[in-house]
Amino acid sequence: MPAVILTDIRTARERIANKIERTPTVLSHSLSECCGVSVHLKLEHRQTTGSFKLRGASNAVASLSAEQKARGVVAASTGNHGRALAHAAKLEGMRAVICMSRLVPGNKLDEIRRLGAEVRIVGDSQDDAQQEVDRLVAQERLVMLPPFDHPDIIAGQGTLGLEMIEQVPDAALVLVQLSGGGLASGVAAAIKGVSPRTKVIGVSMARGAAMKASLDAGQPVLVEELPTLADSLGGGIGLDNRLTFAMCRDLLDDVVLLSEDEIAAGIRHAYAQEREIVEGAGAVGIAALLAGKITANGPVVVLLSGRNIDMELHRKIVCGDTSINAGRAG
Repeated sequence: MPAVILTDIRTARERIANKIERTPTVLSHSLSECCGVSVHLKLEHRQTTGSFKLRGASNAVASLSAEQKARGVVAASTGNHGRALAHAAKLEGMRAVICMSRLVPGNKLDEIRRLGAEVRIVGDSQDDAQQEVDRLVAQERLVMLPPFDHPDIIAGQGTLGLEMIEQVPDAALVLVQLSGGGLASGVAAAIKGVSPRTKVIGVSMARGAAMKASLDAGQPVLVEELPTLADSLGGGIGLDNRLTFAMCRDLLDDVVLLSEDEIAAGIRHAYAQEREIVEGAGAVGIAALLAGKITANGPVVVLLSGRNIDMELHRKIVCGDTSINAGRAG
């Protein structure tokens, strides 16, 4: 049995109902024509704070005791979890410290600071940032709320899966972003719990896909974190991963990896054809369809997970600049 099950996800939905938006799902005429099946876009990039991360962060903060809230929270983040946790903590009047590497785009740092959280920049990877988190937990007794490997985070992200299968009940396939696995495992647990025959495929970038490498190895492994247009999908899964590795192994039907050019094409398509601004991670589902890496024989639901892209970077991509250096410039 998965560590987080359908009952947990339904409880999370009740807990955060007044803290998040129920985002719409719309039919994409351009992708439906391209793929020969109906393709629906789950517009989660329109969520408050600009990404799905608010669901897990809100559920985790709401689950804390009064004593834990008084101590404050800390997390490592590639940007969007930090922003969501800062928002959730601010609503509770709590201290929040977000630790990030030098690879996190500046626009995400600025927004986290605007929300009142303390920002610590440590090293060149999320694993480096995690060392500062561990120090703050030990020395200042802050409560760690990690970006993915936590039951309340997973259950909160899983509420997305409930919405998607309710909005497209005949979905044959769901495409979901795959990084540390909190989103993918939560969504898959919800989808499989309601509609076991619906396939769930994780999508990630080819550069530094830690969960894919770990699944291939049969255990969590270290992977070098590299610059990518899908910066929100960067970071390791933790060698001591407790929950998401096993859930992704058991619940995902497949994993697809994308090149930087393919991710850029997804961003451009979202803008030109769907009139939506999404970050690289948010566009990977669209990118996988455009690249012909997905085969579906029924309705497809594609998650657009976030919009927090530096707008100068977005302009460059839309105008045809697909260089890796552009991905670092945010």
